[in-house]
Amino acid sequence: MTVRRISIMGSTGSIGTSALDVVAQANAAGDTPFEIVALAAGSDSETLARQAIAFRPQIAVIADESRLDDLRQRLAGTGIETAGGLEAVTEAATRPCDRVLAAIVGAAGLSSTLAAIRRGTDVAIANKESIVCGGKLILSEAARTGARILPVDSEHSGIFQALGDGKSLEKLTITASGGPFRTATLEQMAAATPAEAAAHPNWDMGIKNSIDSATLMNKALEFIEAAYLFDVPADRIDVLVHPQSIIHGMAHFNDGSVIAQLSAPDMRAPIAYALGWPDRVATNVARLDLATLGRLDFAEVDATRFPAIKLARRAIALGSAGTTVLNCANEAAVSAFIAGQCGFLDISWAVDEVLSRFSSTDLAAMACDTLEEIAYLDRFGREMAAELLKKAPSRAGG
Repeated sequence: MTVRRISIMGSTGSIGTSALDVVAQANAAGDTPFEIVALAAGSDSETLARQAIAFRPQIAVIADESRLDDLRQRLAGTGIETAGGLEAVTEAATRPCDRVLAAIVGAAGLSSTLAAIRRGTDVAIANKESIVCGGKLILSEAARTGARILPVDSEHSGIFQALGDGKSLEKLTITASGGPFRTATLEQMAAATPAEAAAHPNWDMGIKNSIDSATLMNKALEFIEAAYLFDVPADRIDVLVHPQSIIHGMAHFNDGSVIAQLSAPDMRAPIAYALGWPDRVATNVARLDLATLGRLDFAEVDATRFPAIKLARRAIALGSAGTTVLNCANEAAVSAFIAGQCGFLDISWAVDEVLSRFSSTDLAAMACDTLEEIAYLDRFGREMAAELLKKAPSRAGG
């Protein structure tokens, strides 16, 4: 494989650090070389500087401009360009390269993802919120420029690998570990702390994604992302709880065949596939020993304790505006939960209430063809969720 030049938006998060681990291992092996063009992070200037010194990108960008002076001091004399602010992050995503890894958490990653696609650069998409909020816009721009969108989430990577040419497809299945509250009662969930909700049994993720996994909202967002990425109607996508997190995605075909992708629950595997595609990049991810594993379990999602998938189906029925509002209401509710301003069960309750109220407004017809429209709905979802949670804190008990 020739040298592949990549940029990483969100380099200090769990996906970004795992991606750099994949790059370091591949470069050390010598047969799949990568060159880093740009690294961008939120506010962790110390980690970003260490990464920049180790991987020598053209530019290191910190979104939090108050941390720019610290970044500059740490990189003084290295010859590495530095910049700060959200516009600088977006500019970094347009630097000439072969692939941009979009790993900024939340709707904040949409602008840089779209900028890379508009330039015609292939994007390895780990920022599911960008697709949930801007899927229609992103896909139309990718079709216009020829940019390819390569999934990084393990479920979508699994489907991508299993799908083949997509002919004769009946349906798709994505799996969910069930999170830390898979066997918990509603009463136990109502009393959950942020630390308990973030304690994922299988995956090492940031706090926002971990809490989304506990509510199964992470799976709801992936459900929506699958509908956009693979152009499959919501009624042909299933979710199964699979606590071992070994099977990540399945494609079902009209002859009764089901092709599944299996790997250890380690994000380095789908990251390596997205960065190296169409080639495969060797990793030191643990190899499966199915005999030792012994069993794989599956169950339907309990919609009473975990209503997120049902909410995703409602949002998809409302179109791009509905999925955008669902995501942003959820981000606001998760932030409130982390801050101790609401209970765990309030998160899904708030999203449900926002969707219900939104569906009766004229905004539900918004096309979401521009960043401005998406930003307007983003504010709507966040503000309504915040207002609802202020008025109804008692909902924490269900």
